[in-house]
Amino acid sequence: MAGGVEQWVSAAGALALALGLLWLLARLARRGGLATAGARRIRLVEVTPIDSRRRAVILRVDGREALIVTGGAQDSFIGWL
Repeated sequence: MAGGVEQWVSAAGALALALGLLWLLARLARRGGLATAGARRIRLVEVTPIDSRRRAVILRVDGREALIVTGGAQDSFIGWL
């Protein structure tokens, strides 16, 4: 049974080492600019309450702004601004 415990400890150590190396590589990739996210295509510009349930939302999508009304029976795309 002692051989079984040694195998478990060895396997746990190898797993910890592998996870540590993956974590280190991920940090280096983020610092080096390899894991940077691309430019976001959708941005929330403004939210204005219309009443207690509905809101007017302006989104910027690929440089264009869109007006959306949310919170009612259904959401509505009003149009491009």
